[in-house]
Amino acid sequence: MSARFTTLLEGLEVVMGLGIHPEELAAPQRVIVSVRMEVVYPAPPSEDRIDAVLDYDFVRAGIQALVAERHFHLQETLCEAIAALCLHDRRVERVTVRTSKPDIYPDAAVGCEITRGR
Repeated sequence: MSARFTTLLEGLEVVMGLGIHPEELAAPQRVIVSVRMEVVYPAPPSEDRIDAVLDYDFVRAGIQALVAERHFHLQETLCEAIAALCLHDRRVERVTVRTSKPDIYPDAAVGCEITRGR
């Protein structure tokens, strides 16, 4: 009997190069990343051990490495790269990635959300 779980990483704040406008190209900015992964296991974990489930440390560390290595022009391409990172683990069946730039406008954040699956 397979078991489905939703694993979340919410509100990860990174400072990175993102955007196409001159001020965005000149300096890094705050970006908020949230990831929702639908994970399938062959059976519910029978032991209370991290090696029995998806360890979301790999997602957090992977996102931090990804944003450190390059400037992204579009939130859409950033979301795609994060989704691909998550889907690298074969237990992740579906992933939703949301990014937002909270400091672009004084009265609103701007963002992107995608859902990808196998």
